[in-house]
Amino acid sequence: MKSLITLLFIISLQACISSTPPIDRIEPIWEPQISLQEGLKKAYFASGCFWCVEAIYESVRGVSEAYSGYAGGFTKNPNYNQIGTGRTGHAEAVEVIYDPKVVSFSTLVQVFFGSHDPTTPNRQGPDSGSQYRSIAFYTSDQEREIIQNYMQMLKDKEIFKKEIVTEIKPLERFYYAEEYHQDYEKNNPDNPYVRQVSIPRLRKFQSQYPELLKDNH
Repeated sequence: MKSLITLLFIISLQACISSTPPIDRIEPIWEPQISLQEGLKKAYFASGCFWCVEAIYESVRGVSEAYSGYAGGFTKNPNYNQIGTGRTGHAEAVEVIYDPKVVSFSTLVQVFFGSHDPTTPNRQGPDSGSQYRSIAFYTSDQEREIIQNYMQMLKDKEIFKKEIVTEIKPLERFYYAEEYHQDYEKNNPDNPYVRQVSIPRLRKFQSQYPELLKDNH
């Protein structure tokens, strides 16, 4: 799906695609059938390909699940083909289910900034387009302040040589991606994109933050 061949093919079609935004869809594509367990919370981040981001968060101690989806835009119930046009307003995002007694929202923000390059507008690695932009979502004023303070710390310490372009946005709606996208890296280890991009990105994160990982990683 995200092989280099597919990416080149998509780029070649850009000149032929209409500039009309994708139309809203009536029904959700897919939704998990498991309800949120008592005591767990949700957090939302977008930092490039959601296959990569989902795998990274699922390796973090205190995270019970992460779901791939779309957020930050205006098209209702978007599908993957619509997202690929870059005109839904949405970015590929993840919903992180976590236990706040084990891992804090602040740590999840640290994972977010520590596992991607927040200085590349509309791009992450080989993937380009607004659907791959960097967004930290918040669902409360407290979460917004945590994100803002952490970003300011990164700027003050000049952790990144270039300007951080991460958007800080309130979460208006998270749309789950198609079921085949869920746990994609785990279920498709031989996919060229997974081998060349997702797995190296996951391993780089794991090597930099071993203290945050689950025991089985």
